[in-house]
Amino acid sequence: MAFKPLQDRVLVRRVQSEEKTKGGLIIPDNAKEKPAEGEVVSVGDGARKDSGELIAPSVKAGDRVLFGKWSGTEVTVDGEELLIMKEGDILGVIS
Repeated sequence: MAFKPLQDRVLVRRVQSEEKTKGGLIIPDNAKEKPAEGEVVSVGDGARKDSGELIAPSVKAGDRVLFGKWSGTEVTVDGEELLIMKEGDILGVIS
């Protein structure tokens, strides 16, 4: 099933967090926080101004992004857990 977000929404796949700290300590699953970094899977067409003009999205599929800890809504698409959020919830693009 293909899923395309509407308007200024973005579909994001979280990246896997590290299993160890930089010092070499292994982090147990129950102590891990959900990562606030992900890869854009799909993007809507963009928001509209009051005049009806389309505002193109700033991100595209494949971009690696940072977002707020509590941003987005978790959804399951084709058995995979993803996040759908407004483009405004994205803090920045990692290059």
